[in-house]
Amino acid sequence: MSVDILCMGEPMLEFNQLPPTAEGKPLYLQGFGGDTSNTAIAAARQGARAGYITAIGADWGGDAFLELWQEEGIDTSTVIRRPHLPTAVYFVMHHGAHHSFLFYRSGSAAASYGPGDLPAEVIGRSRIFYASGISQAISDSAADAVFGAIDIVRQSGGTVAYDTNYRSALWPPARASAVIHAAAARAQYLFVSEEDAEALTARSHPDAILDFYMALGPSLVVLKLGHRGAMLATPESRIHVRPPDVVAIDSTGAGDVLSGAFLARVLAGASPENALRYAVVAASLKTRGYGAVAPIPRQQEVTRTIGAET
Repeated sequence: MSVDILCMGEPMLEFNQLPPTAEGKPLYLQGFGGDTSNTAIAAARQGARAGYITAIGADWGGDAFLELWQEEGIDTSTVIRRPHLPTAVYFVMHHGAHHSFLFYRSGSAAASYGPGDLPAEVIGRSRIFYASGISQAISDSAADAVFGAIDIVRQSGGTVAYDTNYRSALWPPARASAVIHAAAARAQYLFVSEEDAEALTARSHPDAILDFYMALGPSLVVLKLGHRGAMLATPESRIHVRPPDVVAIDSTGAGDVLSGAFLARVLAGASPENALRYAVVAASLKTRGYGAVAPIPRQQEVTRTIGAET
């Protein structure tokens, strides 16, 4: 199967904290996460043909992910099963308007992925290849594999999209900055959050952040601003798109949805400016439910919301 967007990284089973019971006992909703998997599903729900590159365990978690991806129409022909390695898990805890994470990913199947596992022919046929800082942070071999995939895409004339997605618990800032910025310099489409940029560049003003990342060479940079929406920078212009008013209860994965929705709309022929306006709405709608995947809106809902806003 030929896909429009091919994502690469680490899927993770999710257990998301719900409001406590009347007795005060915590409850957790089982779902799915992993930044690039979220992005693939978001793109597919907006009409793009998406595929995924990873390794998962030959366990219940791996089976659950295969079932999820197949239900979402994600091409899983490039997913590898590792019989003796686990599928990663994480927990989401909520603290008012904020949330925190607890990860169990050490020695995961995805972290075992290396350059020798790359499906070069499939990668070369994809229109957009998408990876992130997390895709590279999980192991040295995974980092090398992402660089190998980027080289294949560039040699075949495809487009590289990359999200910085820096996680301080996975690697020290100096190495993270070196690897992430090396990958960013090879991308045409770059996504970065304010928090990532402050940690990796010591810059805090949006224009200074955009100046830094545009200088690396991407055709465009999307700066994610959380509840303030997002900014888009190209060599010709910069715009700030603000989100619609929603009652947000869980922002887990909202940035991943923004990336997937943006890429899906660009692949459908939208201008970057219109693609970002659409993607900001999609990311905002996602925050109305618990979990990274279940609340991701589909194209009809996003389009309907945009129509109601105008």
